[in-house]
Amino acid sequence: MELGLNGKTALVFGASKGLGKAIAKTLSEEGARVAICSRNEELLEKTAEEISAGYFVTGDLKIEGDAKRVIKNVMNEFGKIDILVTNTGGPPNAIFQDTSKDQWKDGFQNLFLSTIEAVQEVLPSMKKNGWGRILFVTSVAAKEPIGVLTISNGFRAGLLGLMKTISSEVAKNGITVNALLPGYTMTERLKDLNVDEKKICAQIPAGRIGQPEEFGDMAAFLASTRASYITGQSLACDGGYLKGY
Repeated sequence: MELGLNGKTALVFGASKGLGKAIAKTLSEEGARVAICSRNEELLEKTAEEISAGYFVTGDLKIEGDAKRVIKNVMNEFGKIDILVTNTGGPPNAIFQDTSKDQWKDGFQNLFLSTIEAVQEVLPSMKKNGWGRILFVTSVAAKEPIGVLTISNGFRAGLLGLMKTISSEVAKNGITVNALLPGYTMTERLKDLNVDEKKICAQIPAGRIGQPEEFGDMAAFLASTRASYITGQSLACDGGYLKGY
């Protein structure tokens, strides 16, 4: 299927590894000019070469205003951003009682405010061009809370409401906004959580952990010209893990 991504420009946050890297790689393979961002410059440079990204820039979404700075740099380099993928690393694991106020503040900036900053910065250009794709990478935890992921459970659920609000406002401008909910996927983050793979697989109807490339394929389709009538949706790539509708 031709996705119509040739000539489109994309910025993927958190793309030096994991799900962000998988999305950036697929977009690049489909013909888009891709810019990637993360905190680790050495790893970012290596990834950019590996996936043939056209541009990379370091940025820390925990720092107020850094998302806007990154977008301005990419706009200066490419002249426009057609596709924005907001993606952040997971916050520390802890039950509610053990989560400090500072951790809540960091999580709010990293998971929520950085997304607001990025979207506010990129929307004027997308509206002017009459075309845009915005993808929020969240988690299945946004719909069904996962134990000890307290901060993630709280803020990622809020992102779904934000996504729905923005999508309704900009649909008339040819801009779609959707949320992508990855389930258990074989990334560095999953290893950090130290989960029992056999136990997790038993909870997934597909009977296995997902691969980053599968998530990247879904993201690329939603970023394409072929997905122009899909907006305001929360789409899971989880092997059937979510129990709700």
